[in-house]
Amino acid sequence: MPTTLVECVPNFSEGRDAAKVDAIVEAMKVDGVYLFDREMDADHNRCVITLVGEREAIQEAAIRGVGKAAELIDLNTHHGAHPRLGAADVVPFIPIAGVTLEDCVAMAKHVGAEIFKRFAVPVYLYEAAATRPERQNLENIRRGQFEGIRDEIATNPSRLPDFGQAHLHPTAGATVVGARKALIAYNVFLSTADVEIAKKIAKAVRFSTGGLRFVKGAGFLVRGMAQVSMNLTDFEQTPIHRVFEFVKREAARYGVVPVSSEIVGLIPKLALEQAAEWFLQVENFDSSLILENRLAGVMEGKASVGGLRAGVEPFIEQLAAPTATPGGGSAAAASGAMAAGLAAMVASMSRGKKSYLQYEPQLSEAVARLAALRDELKAAIDADAASYNAVMNAYKAAKQSTNGATLINAALREASSVPLGVAERAAEVAAIAAGLRPVTNPMMKSDLTTSIALAGAAIQGALANVDINLDSIEPATPDDETFVHRTRARAAELTAQS
Repeated sequence: MPTTLVECVPNFSEGRDAAKVDAIVEAMKVDGVYLFDREMDADHNRCVITLVGEREAIQEAAIRGVGKAAELIDLNTHHGAHPRLGAADVVPFIPIAGVTLEDCVAMAKHVGAEIFKRFAVPVYLYEAAATRPERQNLENIRRGQFEGIRDEIATNPSRLPDFGQAHLHPTAGATVVGARKALIAYNVFLSTADVEIAKKIAKAVRFSTGGLRFVKGAGFLVRGMAQVSMNLTDFEQTPIHRVFEFVKREAARYGVVPVSSEIVGLIPKLALEQAAEWFLQVENFDSSLILENRLAGVMEGKASVGGLRAGVEPFIEQLAAPTATPGGGSAAAASGAMAAGLAAMVASMSRGKKSYLQYEPQLSEAVARLAALRDELKAAIDADAASYNAVMNAYKAAKQSTNGATLINAALREASSVPLGVAERAAEVAAIAAGLRPVTNPMMKSDLTTSIALAGAAIQGALANVDINLDSIEPATPDDETFVHRTRARAAELTAQS
């Protein structure tokens, strides 16, 4: 299993010529990248390709796909119901495993730069990768579409791309590249051909005109039926069943009903579990009630428990086991990682909101730094256990060695350095979390309080491990003495700060 998995869902402005789509898909064949889905829509004249792959490989696949689309698609002759700016219109990266949203932001920036460098196709960055608050929403970037932006870009500075000059590619337009959470492309067909009704319902349901948060929507005529076309950008906060019921109630105002709905691309399993729970009204529903989830939990060592508990239970049980590792040092690192995660969540949920736009740079900086700290603290969970095991091995090896004291002290120095690093990172997490209080939603103050408390526990626990390892060092060289003195001084500083 790859250590990093990223989803990429490029949208191309071609939904009628299967040969062109075949060529684009063929161009994106790169080792380590897998084709999960392919959708073509003739009315929208658009295709959606879903790829999943390793971090490095999927970037190259996306770049090649954009290049092939630029070669084959001419927007001057392109017509379809869906708005478009480029031959390769949108290229989002979505974290799946072993990567964060911030990692995907870095990927988007790299891919954007390469697209312009290789193909002279300008690139705009959107969603989490946006360089300006107004560019977080794709609609703002694409307003006016290919023709409007082509005519305006030379005279309007706000239209300048993030990569490229003040003009579009003559046939391929521009590409919008970004990073985001998993999105559900969800369309509802109505029992009417009156597209104006679909547009009115879309206006009611989308967030930008007063509707549901994390919903974007538009009305189209597709296959002879009015269609409410939507993107659900955070299905966990605005679930799909709530969106369907909202559309259904709005449709009733005009004497029509939904006749069917469709999902374009793939949908997370959790979204369907939420819908099943809501529509079936199952009491005390838990994801572990699903046979396949229970089976996966058992096979992966998560016992028979589902939900959030399943993710942490194996580590908790390892802590409880009658073995020396993992121990307090690993637990301290885990506490620090959780602190960083909570603080990042608070910053991310305030970033991009109108009330906090003035704090956008500070929030983005906090999210990026917390992601790095979180990864370092997670790595320290294993590093602490490994350093303890190294000390035990050093004591054993010392019995057969002429320089046993050197072996032991070297291992103890490493076993002191790891928790000291945990304490330093946890202290930084606590400082960032405290700084977020005045610039984030006050309704989330309990999350920041918890984050700071977890960081404090990480500091205290880690420094206790530092002390016990330093106490075991019997200096054999001046370097040992210097190390002990310097490390104790740094630990005292961290204790005073916390």
